[in-house]
Amino acid sequence: MQGASLKHRVAVVTGAARGIGKATALKMTDAGAAVALVDVLSDDLAVLVDQLNAAGRNAVGMNVDISDKHAVDEMVERASRHFGKLDILVNNAGIDCAGLLEEANEEDWDRTVSVNLKGTFFCTQAVVPIMKKNGYGKIVNIGSRVSLGKPSRTVYGATKAGIIGMTRTWALELAQHGINVNYIGPGMIATEMFRRVNPENSEKTAALIDSIPLKRMGNPEDVANLIRFLASDEASFITGQTIFICGGMTVGIAHF
Repeated sequence: MQGASLKHRVAVVTGAARGIGKATALKMTDAGAAVALVDVLSDDLAVLVDQLNAAGRNAVGMNVDISDKHAVDEMVERASRHFGKLDILVNNAGIDCAGLLEEANEEDWDRTVSVNLKGTFFCTQAVVPIMKKNGYGKIVNIGSRVSLGKPSRTVYGATKAGIIGMTRTWALELAQHGINVNYIGPGMIATEMFRRVNPENSEKTAALIDSIPLKRMGNPEDVANLIRFLASDEASFITGQTIFICGGMTVGIAHF
């Protein structure tokens, strides 16, 4: 299926080894982009990079913890040097943290903030000078519908809501440099992480699906299609926006 072209573009995708990140890497390379794939899951990452390169795509893997600023700066410098430029950043890497308010502890807070908020901040801060110099850039931040509120997600929800604030601020700061910044908030997506907690044929999963107006789970490709569009020139007049991709759940009042 034809989609927005990314021919001659270079992208960095974090959290690329599985789920939404993997689907995004596949979509972007399908669209003609060269991609630096970033993840801490080195084995899964290597398999994906080998798969892409064997298919004639242009991909390189980088085993990086995005909560480490020095490692992020080095990763961006390596990617830019390897490909000769850098046009697109997809801030997809993140970790979940479940628990009621009274159950959350400082360790949960620090680790989740370190990856989800600081990691997104570090990656974006590292790529912006390159994008400003080129007068072009597309930054897509992956958050969650949980940013609107969900029981047992105080810490996780706070980080994803925080990314909305950064997205809107960066969009205003960077527009004059030809850089677009947008936020995607996925709802229930059938990723490996989701399936571990919600087995496919369980009563809990059936109830969750029933709460979705479209009556189906989303899949990583649904999100990757939107990422590819926002990373393309077809979305050149879209910036600072929060787009929920959740089968209509944000319209209703379900709080699963």
